Amino acid sequence: MNSKSTKTLKDLFLAELADMYDAEPRIVKALPKLAKAATSDDLKEAFLSHLKETEGHVAKLEKVFQAFGEKAKGKKCDATVGLLAEGDDIATEFDGSPAINAALISAAQKVEHYETASYGCLHAWALLLGNEKAAAILEDILDEEKAANEKLTELAQSGINEEALGQHTDEDDDGVTVAAPGGMRRKVGGTKTH
Repeated sequence: MNSKSTKTLKDLFLAELADMYDAEPRIVKALPKLAKAATSDDLKEAFLSHLKETEGHVAKLEKVFQAFGEKAKGKKCDATVGLLAEGDDIATEFDGSPAINAALISAAQKVEHYETASYGCLHAWALLLGNEKAAAILEDILDEEKAANEKLTELAQSGINEEALGQHTDEDDDGVTVAAPGGMRRKVGGTKTH
């Protein structure tokens, strides 16, 4: 019998926990870069607010390890490394573009979705393993990740996606069309006809 066949749910749980223990510090380093690249004050604020939560996730994960009588240790999270590299690429590619904020939200939501899936599994597994203390901590992190994702969706739908079109126009009373910089609508004399 080889060692792979003796792996249990607890082994899987600890491996995935180590994955997230590596991912969270990487995300802590990435969030200020996303905030700096954002041109929307609301989006900057959302990234910096989630940065504070994410810093707390590292300490919470250490408590989960402790709840299982284990020492906290990370295992390189290839998925997070890849998602963050993609986020860097998209920020560079769309820098100065009216689509920059929509691009940053897309990159950030990919990370949030990965985290939501990971913490959802870890929470369910902690319950199955009978560790309610760990499950409660993981549920708290999961709720924060879901809330961060919802905030990004709200920001995208509150005008950032429309700004990314970069094609908004206004017409004055004389029928003169004025393209507004950055996709923002701007009235130039006369009455807005939209």
